[in-house]
Amino acid sequence: MLKENYTEVTEFILLGLTDRADLQPVLFVVFLVIYLITVIGNVSMILLIRTDSKLQTPMYFFLSHLSFVDLCYATTVTPQMLVHFLCKRKTISFLGCFIQFHFFIALVIADYYMLTVMAYDRYVAICKPLLYGSKMSRGVCLSLVAAPYSYGFANGLAQTILMLRLSFCGPNEINHFYCVDPPLLVLACSDTNFNETATFVGAGFNLMCSLTNIFISYIFIFRPILHIHSTEGRHKAFSTCGSLLTAVTAFYWTLFCMYLRPPSETTGQNCSCFLISL
Repeated sequence: MLKENYTEVTEFILLGLTDRADLQPVLFVVFLVIYLITVIGNVSMILLIRTDSKLQTPMYFFLSHLSFVDLCYATTVTPQMLVHFLCKRKTISFLGCFIQFHFFIALVIADYYMLTVMAYDRYVAICKPLLYGSKMSRGVCLSLVAAPYSYGFANGLAQTILMLRLSFCGPNEINHFYCVDPPLLVLACSDTNFNETATFVGAGFNLMCSLTNIFISYIFIFRPILHIHSTEGRHKAFSTCGSLLTAVTAFYWTLFCMYLRPPSETTGQNCSCFLISL
């Protein structure tokens, strides 16, 4: 590109969900209610687990961190989206866009592996109950929690650096309601083949790696459960895993429909998936 035709992008315009002015207040109320429920639910869960002595177990320790990640994940996107519902000019600075991009990717990946850690915890609790105390000591639990955060933020940083290597010279309208990789790649002026491949491979690897580990854990979990003769005992064992399986199903369905699709897909489909994740 000729130097005189190069215009440095200093901000992006988020096109959002719709350009219909009459729908903006309605969407604001809907997403505000959903976000408040998300915040109140997760904060209440964290406080309850931290203050109730009966809940000081590895399972609830991991659950409190899952609630924290989910709270941060929703907060990375939703407040700005709510503000944009009430603004005519829906802009985000170049730096702000990439900060949002980094934290969104980092927290999504942390969520992957926090669910994986919780599946491992259930495997040890059900399949090796006599060794549960030693295998899930406080030091082990802290290490298992630190790993998803560390890997998630390292992965998010790597993807952000790769995205910053691209040139953005206009247009600057992101066909989405937050800064995410497929719509950003469409706006890049430089070659994006490597980024597209890295994004697809990275998302596919993290999705399949975490999901495979969860799947294997539950195969080992269900085998001893099915051999429990007591109906009450079998029901109790299943109930400890049912809520986690529901969360895994909803979360991974969201991620598959958000990331393993080409950049040209519509924002509306991403919105429906984001609602599930909230």
